[in-house]
Amino acid sequence: MAILMPKKVKHRKWRKGVSKGVETRATELVFGSYGLKSMETKWLTSRQIEAARRAIIRYLKKGGKLWIRVFPDKPVTRKGTEVPMGGGKGSVDHYVFPLKPGRIIFELEGIKEPEARDAFKKASDKLPVKTKFIKREG
Repeated sequence: MAILMPKKVKHRKWRKGVSKGVETRATELVFGSYGLKSMETKWLTSRQIEAARRAIIRYLKKGGKLWIRVFPDKPVTRKGTEVPMGGGKGSVDHYVFPLKPGRIIFELEGIKEPEARDAFKKASDKLPVKTKFIKREG
């Protein structure tokens, strides 16, 4: 299992931040003919992205090409169990991608539309957000 995480980060620990508004980047299909678009705001963990990717790959068997348009680079910290209050921020536990509505998560090319719909249906079951199937115009 290839877990997604950055090789190097500028700052080891980040603040939580507020994810507000709609996505302005990666809202149009660029690589493939079909895409899976997010409709909600949520943090996607590297494990969720990997689970969805595996569901798509398993469905495709050997045909088609898949692009992943998100990468988890935001560190999430966690303190150990039964650690009392105070004592600073915990150590980095895992990485997430802060997802906004309108962001394309995956793109597919080289398969027919019904197969792409089924593959993305299986992937969306693994994700914590509502998603929408989109296809290239024309």
